[in-house]
Amino acid sequence: MSGKAIEIRGLTKTYGKHRGVEDISLFVEQGDIFGFLGPNGAGKSTTIRSMLGLLRFKRGEIRLLGRDSCREQKEILERTGYMPSEAAFYPDMRAGEVIGLAAKARGKDCGEEAERLCGLLEVDRTKRIRDLSLGNRKKVSIVCALQHCPELLILDEPTSGLDPLMQEVFFRLLLESNVRGTTIFLSSHVLSEVKRYCRNAAIIRQGTIVRTDTVENLSKTNLRLVKLKERGQEQEFRYTGSMKELIGQLAGREIEDLLIQEPTLDELFMHYYEDGEG
Repeated sequence: MSGKAIEIRGLTKTYGKHRGVEDISLFVEQGDIFGFLGPNGAGKSTTIRSMLGLLRFKRGEIRLLGRDSCREQKEILERTGYMPSEAAFYPDMRAGEVIGLAAKARGKDCGEEAERLCGLLEVDRTKRIRDLSLGNRKKVSIVCALQHCPELLILDEPTSGLDPLMQEVFFRLLLESNVRGTTIFLSSHVLSEVKRYCRNAAIIRQGTIVRTDTVENLSKTNLRLVKLKERGQEQEFRYTGSMKELIGQLAGREIEDLLIQEPTLDELFMHYYEDGEG
């Protein structure tokens, strides 16, 4: 088997005349925690659903865990945990029944691990899905994705709806899985999550990959935020040129105050999102 858990080459998916994703190539090593970053509508969910065989794509090749996503979908799903951005379950079923059904669909006895996860996440298995809040439905989804101890975890905006305490528990569970060898693919627009937990990341914008690198390298840039006050008027802009050129441009102007600083991680990624610059 390849050393890569995820291999995507030239993925293109359109919805009629509307854009989906265009010529995406992406590679994730086994054992990595990989962030997939982009604003809403950038193509994150389209990419993920194509990976799992839930969407038919126009062209390209996808291999997960060394297997072809189109021809070997069943084998892939047996070894993969998936958490969609919006969990949809049968509303009249109880949470415990949904969790049991997910285990049965995989042909596995996940009772012990499911009980452990429900305890940590404070899942009430007696409640019907229709009576659960968004956050509690998310917790049921987490148990369904993790209970069979998958080799690959694909998570689409997993923390939306979870309170901060449950988010901490969730990421602790992810790190435990990763220590056991699970590869994690985390789609998110929450930049602090990616910075804290992911080692590598790709940025997607308007259906195309803007940049793929380590999170550390993605955080390095010559981008600077310049704030100045001139003749009583405050100005703020982004600058990517040399400091010598900037000083030359400012020379002779009636500047009362000047601040040049590195961007925060949020500001840096907004730069990628808006400008599409690598």
